[in-house]
Amino acid sequence: MSNLKQVSIYTRGITTASGAGGYGAILLYENQRKELSGGFQLTTNNRMDILAAIEGLKALKTRCKVTLYNNNGYLVDAIANNWALGWQANNWKNSEQKPTANVDLWEQLLQFCSQHDVEFIRIKQSAGNQEYQRCNYISRQAANQQNLPADEGYQR
Repeated sequence: MSNLKQVSIYTRGITTASGAGGYGAILLYENQRKELSGGFQLTTNNRMDILAAIEGLKALKTRCKVTLYNNNGYLVDAIANNWALGWQANNWKNSEQKPTANVDLWEQLLQFCSQHDVEFIRIKQSAGNQEYQRCNYISRQAANQQNLPADEGYQR
């Protein structure tokens, strides 16, 4: 049996009609709870979902056994099916030899995943999960803030 702390992380990334984006992450460990969020002027939903996972994992102080929940198939499948590791091994080219999008974030996410025992689980957006709904709320609040910074890694 593992002596690692077992942490659940719910993550969500969103974008608004104006192109602003927000992310939210909720970390749960025993009776402890931590909420993280942030936003950017112009970005993509995929970038915000990946960033939410990064920020959640980055907040952990020691190696943990993590179950990370998100509804984005691109994010969950890229980690669960080792696609991101394949892209990295292929010099950030996909199976069609085209450049992988969001390399700046995938590199960070893979680094944080290597520091923990992480399982990614896709959660249905309409599942009614209270933590996921809260995560959706805080990410939307973050995207609607004034004077958001630029997403330096976002390229149109």
